[in-house]
Amino acid sequence: LFLDTVQSMDPLPMHGRDMGVHPDDMIEVQEAEQETKQEVLENKDVVVQHVNIEGLGRTKEDLLGYEISEVFHAKNLIDVMKKSHMARQKLLRLGIFKEVEVVIDTSDGADALPNGLDVTFEVTEMKRLTGSYNTMVGNNEGSMVLGVKLPNVFGRAEKLTFQFSYGTKETSYGLSFFKPQPGNFERNLTLNLYKVTGQFPWSSLKETDRGVSTELNFPLWRTNHTLKWEGVWRELGCLARSASFAVREESGHTLKSALSHTMSIDTRNSAIFPKKGALLRINQELAGYTGGDASFLKEDFELQVNRQLVWDSVLSASLWGGCLLPIGGRPSSIADRFYLGGPTSVRGFGMYSIGPQSEGDYLGGEAYWAGGLHLYTPLPFRPGRGGFGDLFRTHFFLNAGNLYIWCILQINVKLSLAECIRWSYGAGIVLRLANIARLELNYCIPMGVQSGDRICDGVQFGAGIRFL
Repeated sequence: LFLDTVQSMDPLPMHGRDMGVHPDDMIEVQEAEQETKQEVLENKDVVVQHVNIEGLGRTKEDLLGYEISEVFHAKNLIDVMKKSHMARQKLLRLGIFKEVEVVIDTSDGADALPNGLDVTFEVTEMKRLTGSYNTMVGNNEGSMVLGVKLPNVFGRAEKLTFQFSYGTKETSYGLSFFKPQPGNFERNLTLNLYKVTGQFPWSSLKETDRGVSTELNFPLWRTNHTLKWEGVWRELGCLARSASFAVREESGHTLKSALSHTMSIDTRNSAIFPKKGALLRINQELAGYTGGDASFLKEDFELQVNRQLVWDSVLSASLWGGCLLPIGGRPSSIADRFYLGGPTSVRGFGMYSIGPQSEGDYLGGEAYWAGGLHLYTPLPFRPGRGGFGDLFRTHFFLNAGNLYIWCILQINVKLSLAECIRWSYGAGIVLRLANIARLELNYCIPMGVQSGDRICDGVQFGAGIRFL
């Protein structure tokens, strides 16, 4: 933020040797000048007469009017600087400018007021075509991502993106179009066209999805909402010749058309290492009423609460749950069910290796719950405090959960809910990767193991963005 010229509306008193001021009084003179300047900055009323934007090419001016309008409401110079900084952040958030600089100057010209100011935003637009290369971390998997982006396609912050991703378990490519509402960037529309091929070794399953989707995102009071329609052609196949008959029976082509809604409230100060705040996310999905072979109602939720304790330690509690209700007498698909277990959910168990299975292939469940209690503390003796050491935390945990099939649950509810709980406890080290992912190295002790469960007794490594 640059401040070129600020002129006081009243002449400042003159000081110096010629006016009879003794050198010993210079400190008092400087203090008086500073107080006068501070008073001008904070208390002197000003009027923002003009806001100019220089450097525009293909961007439409009406889009930017919403982002800079608050600058005109500033009442003093400090307020002008604050509102100009906020407007700069809004302009950068649009994703269409490479650089945005702000210049504040006194007004000049025939219509200039004595206390008038002009604010100028000097912008540098992004190129019409940009490319990117980066790596991404998912839940216990990594991928390389290549992307081509056309920002500001029609001059109002639209974005057209093509992305190719090659990962350890999944390969995908897709084309997306993003359109925000002018003046309300959080309210936006996204159209997607994609193909995804994934491997699920815990189920000996391979799945290829070809689909189209549209999403509407919007805030409402303190919550964020997403409305989505998805139409996808799914091809299921066996990953190995040793796949069980239950998995082979699921093989083939299906068409799914689903409407979904997601509501979230997030007051955490960090998504990876939160010290305070809470998260609530609720998702509903209805498939079959807009066509397709799949027909079900699916509900799931996520709750997390964090509280800071003494010595910079944090106590965190998490609860997940969900259920899937088949509609119309059709059985649920293995591709739509819930899966549980592994370093990102119930630690001490193999990846998605809790619940019903057939010949070693895990089939998922139609209802599940999982809970966790965690204590995060700084490393012993605080090595690297204030620097690299702050990326690490010591981790003590207690996890529990279970997974059900509705027919089994209805036969003996008491047995399923109370006597088949898988749980584990342990301790380890957690590493934060920027503010987008984290790594865990834990020593786990699994308990409540049921027949067919695959366990990981001892050291277990996990990487991801969403942990129980």
